[in-house]
Amino acid sequence: MNDLVLKGGRMVDPSMAIDKVTDIAFANGKVSAIGDNLSGTDERDVRGKIVAPGLIDLHTHVYWGGTSLGVEAELLARTGGVATFIDAGSAGPGNFHGFRRHVIEPSAVRILPYLNISFPGIFAFSKTVMVGESADMRLLDPREAVRVAREHADLVLGIKVRVGKSASGNSGAQPLHMALDVAEETGLPVMAHLDNPPPARHEVVSRLRPGDILTHCFRPFPNAPVRADGRVRDEILEARERGVIFDIGHGGGSFGFGTTRKMLEAGFLPDVISSDVHAISIDGPAFDLLTTMSKFLCLGVDLGTVIKLSTQNPAAAIKRPDLGTLRIGAVGEATVIEQKTGKFDYTDCIGERLEGDRRLVSAGVVLAGKWWHPV
Repeated sequence: MNDLVLKGGRMVDPSMAIDKVTDIAFANGKVSAIGDNLSGTDERDVRGKIVAPGLIDLHTHVYWGGTSLGVEAELLARTGGVATFIDAGSAGPGNFHGFRRHVIEPSAVRILPYLNISFPGIFAFSKTVMVGESADMRLLDPREAVRVAREHADLVLGIKVRVGKSASGNSGAQPLHMALDVAEETGLPVMAHLDNPPPARHEVVSRLRPGDILTHCFRPFPNAPVRADGRVRDEILEARERGVIFDIGHGGGSFGFGTTRKMLEAGFLPDVISSDVHAISIDGPAFDLLTTMSKFLCLGVDLGTVIKLSTQNPAAAIKRPDLGTLRIGAVGEATVIEQKTGKFDYTDCIGERLEGDRRLVSAGVVLAGKWWHPV
């Protein structure tokens, strides 16, 4: 007998090229069946709604209580429909053990972290206090990063480094070089943040390897990936050619409608849509992953692609093919989405506004094959 059946929803799963109205069942924590007229102990009517694989937000900050920028993953999962949160380096070698014990292990929703190259992680991030953790080279110890990455090899996805005027100050690109050394030593990928120069865009992008992630990839000027005339910069095209992963990482200062329109017009889609939700951006302009997905929908990206960039692609980026799919036998996670129509006001990180005609909102989350939210 199936534990749960979602009945009559529009199942959209790019991993299997499925977009159709049907039932989907879960049993023993896994997807158990797809088809019409399925039955189960708990049957939920989701007619008129979208049933997608459990959403994966590749860039979040959910070390709540341990860092000033952390938000509560479970609360955000309820409003934003996310089943897997990738924490983008909130914790460093000095406080990663606390993140694991006090936040990750007790969490009902999955949290998978990147380890920050900086010993204290992102330790001073608020509306009134902002100190880049990579600005003081005394805080960067590659040996400690290697030690902790190896101690927690079952959990750590890769090494996070933040560079730019805000994050690394006079250290420039040196923290990136150290992060790459740690990544090579441990066999892990790097996720690189770039804010305003210095360093310049090409200094960072040219160092990234296949499987490394450039987050904040659709930044506005400066360090935008596209020229004023709409041509994608050569180093960006070369990076994609060699397998660098381009992640949105909206956040409070890293996503521009102008840049995005030019990149989409040039035929350059991001590989992943993510929110970079933290204590500041959760109040806007990012809010959550579904809001960021809605912006792409309103900019002309089709629903199937928007879902793919928030499920299948981030799963591939973290080498977890068991996630981001509803194939039979996969992890029993799903996000039920309501697509609303009307007039919706969206804002990017520099204040440009977009009046969209659609908005995606969470109508329910399935975790471990059970209906988790709303109760």
